[in-house]
Amino acid sequence: MRLLQWKKEYGIGIEAVDHEHRQLIELINRMHEAFASDESKQTVSAFFGDILKEISAHFALEEKIMREEGYSRLGPHKEDHERLLDELREMMDAFDRSNEIDSFELALRLDTWFLRHFQTHDAQLHGELGEHHH
Repeated sequence: MRLLQWKKEYGIGIEAVDHEHRQLIELINRMHEAFASDESKQTVSAFFGDILKEISAHFALEEKIMREEGYSRLGPHKEDHERLLDELREMMDAFDRSNEIDSFELALRLDTWFLRHFQTHDAQLHGELGEHHH
C-alpha cells in the first residue's frame, strides 16, 4: 500500500526541487512498506535515517536556491524545514524507545506536512522564483 501519492499540487515548477520531492515521497512509501511487512526494527530505523538524510539534503538544496536568488521569505521557509526535521527526529526517537510506530499516524503527519509546506512555502517560492528555473 502506498502511503503518499505524488499530487500535482505538490509541484512547484523548479525541476530539481520537484524531482527531489517525488524521490522523498518514494522513500517514505518504501519505509511504509517496510512497516507494513513487519520488517525488523533495524530496517525501519535505517529508513528513518535515510529519510532524515534525504530531507536534510533536499532542504539544503532549496535553501541554497533561495539564498542565490535573494528569496525574500528564506527565514520562515527555513524555520518550517527545521520544524519538520525536529518532528522526524522525535518520531525516530519514539520508535527507538518503543519499537512501535503508528504508520497511519506517520502517514497523516507527513502528508499533512508535505501538503502544507508545498502549498504555502514552496508555492510562494515558486511564485517568486519559479519563472527563472525552467
